[in-house]
Amino acid sequence: MFGYVCTKGKKMAKIVVMGAGIGGISQIYELRKALSKEHELVLVGDSNHFEFTPSNPWVAVGWRRGEQIKVDLPELMKKYGIGFSGVGVKRVNPADNHLELNDDSVVDYDYLVIATGPKLAFEEVEGLGPDGHTQSICKTGHAETANIDFEKLVADPGPVIVGAAPFASCFGPAYEYAFILDTELKRRKIRDKVPMYFVTPEPYVGHLGLDGVGDTKSLLESEMRDRHIQWTTNAKITSVDDGKMHFTEVDDDGNEKKQHELAFKHSMILPAFKGVEAIAGIEGLCNPRDFIVIDEFQRNPTYQNIFAVGVCVAIPPVNATPVATGAPKTGYMIESMVTATTHNLANLLNGGVADFKGSWNAVCLADFGDTGVAFVALPQIPPRNTNWASKGKWVHVAKIAYEKYFLHKVRAAKTEPYYEKTIMKMIGVERLKESG
Repeated sequence: MFGYVCTKGKKMAKIVVMGAGIGGISQIYELRKALSKEHELVLVGDSNHFEFTPSNPWVAVGWRRGEQIKVDLPELMKKYGIGFSGVGVKRVNPADNHLELNDDSVVDYDYLVIATGPKLAFEEVEGLGPDGHTQSICKTGHAETANIDFEKLVADPGPVIVGAAPFASCFGPAYEYAFILDTELKRRKIRDKVPMYFVTPEPYVGHLGLDGVGDTKSLLESEMRDRHIQWTTNAKITSVDDGKMHFTEVDDDGNEKKQHELAFKHSMILPAFKGVEAIAGIEGLCNPRDFIVIDEFQRNPTYQNIFAVGVCVAIPPVNATPVATGAPKTGYMIESMVTATTHNLANLLNGGVADFKGSWNAVCLADFGDTGVAFVALPQIPPRNTNWASKGKWVHVAKIAYEKYFLHKVRAAKTEPYYEKTIMKMIGVERLKESG
């Protein structure tokens, strides 16, 4: 897909990618393929491994071990001619074009791509998170801890609460975990001993931060009923005690409707998302919740040598909701942002302009353990050209295949193989917007 840029007579550049998750690893590989090797590429993560986070719900119920979805990065990056540090970034200094790392070393850059993912703001709800009284599947380490708590539930069954806090985005993993948990509890033959509740700030089941995709409302409500999972929407979790959750249910106008108190033996709640501490409060770079402000070309308007991709970018909510929800910025949307950024950097290094726009299409496979829902939103932000959702056992199989496929891409430093590009094109999904 990419050709090498012509750099004859051009200054060689140092490009740093901050973040080694799905967005960061995809970005560094696309840049390596697109740019001539005279350009220096550096990947800075906060650990020495990549984690395939979409598999974390499986880790939490014991279907995967953490090490099965991790890839060690230091030797891999060296193999492909990419500099690497896994110590994490303490502070971004955009005025001076450098990163201060957690070991107090400094990394200079000509261009920076921020792909950190979010800060998990557990502190916004008292008692929330692995250091409090609920579990998380946002990181693989969290999912491993959740598995320990899940096995305690199996040994001593009782109520379960799954859901999300205000300002969460990417609600899919919460639905996945609820349904996967239901499937595994049935396999353990103790589902009858485990009442299940779903608590979400979404205005309706299947909103997903997208105002629904296709008929996700009916599909997911039906799934909840079939699996005997009770739910409360427009819910604002206010605090969590040991074994007890407190939340306020509001009406469509945001007025208090009912105060709730639910007991639980096991709970997984997605936290609010914010921008990471390393960029927090930098004027011109971030919005009030510290997400990176970008233009339509993935570029920060103030610091024009900084680009951003993935969950860390500032995208306004798709629509106003009574309880705050965020728009998801994951999956194929990330890859769209990555490809646009790669093209724009290649253009700039060749003396051109940044004029490529990502399509921001949403393609998602939500696994439910024995079945699943796939949806396509083209583009993710309404109004859409395509708005489609479908349920079936094939989604579960496809999710397993995608896990193996993506981990292979990471280990082999692949970007978008021909067959992937062909399949996506067949269903009308392109990474870049048509020019004009």
